[in-house]
Amino acid sequence: MPSATLGHAAAPAVRRGLLSRMFGAFAGRRRAADGPAGLTAYDFEFQSIDGEPLKLSEWRGRALLVVNTASQCGFTQQYNGLQHLHQTYGERGLTVIAVPSNDFGGQEPGTEAQIKAFCGSRFNVAFPLTAKTQVVGGEAHPFYRWAARELGPAARPRWNFHKYLVARDGRLDDWFSTVTGPTSKRVVGAIERVLAEPT
Repeated sequence: MPSATLGHAAAPAVRRGLLSRMFGAFAGRRRAADGPAGLTAYDFEFQSIDGEPLKLSEWRGRALLVVNTASQCGFTQQYNGLQHLHQTYGERGLTVIAVPSNDFGGQEPGTEAQIKAFCGSRFNVAFPLTAKTQVVGGEAHPFYRWAARELGPAARPRWNFHKYLVARDGRLDDWFSTVTGPTSKRVVGAIERVLAEPT
């Protein structure tokens, strides 16, 4: 199971190499246009953590940060950073969406009710959460299959807390691997850039 830190004995270059192999590039490639079918993120729908339809079109005209999450991961503390983004940029047009998934290491084993209670009590999460969702493989949610087609195989989630940034027009703008934290300069800079773009 990958962890948030590697052994102190490893040289920095070795640690960077291992992380790079596990999670891919530290940040993704920007996408300038939609795929051939003309789909956007607003064409997809999840189920909410409470079992209701959660249509991404509800946030049409807003930027989205879609993150596959897990409650028992070495990176679970990133919920703090995601909540910070929600509080800082929510009024400016960003919606953070957590997608709990048990795909990596079986680190989201609980029920939807348990996940919701955990996120609320431990991290005061106030942004939307989906129901538990498969994000990789043949049964991956259509949004994640679309994202992989749009951005290529390297942009697929390789662990929990992989991040997709959707621009205000619904196109996939960028992606960030697990090790790129929500409040990193790269993520924050990309968010501020897409929020500054005209709708």
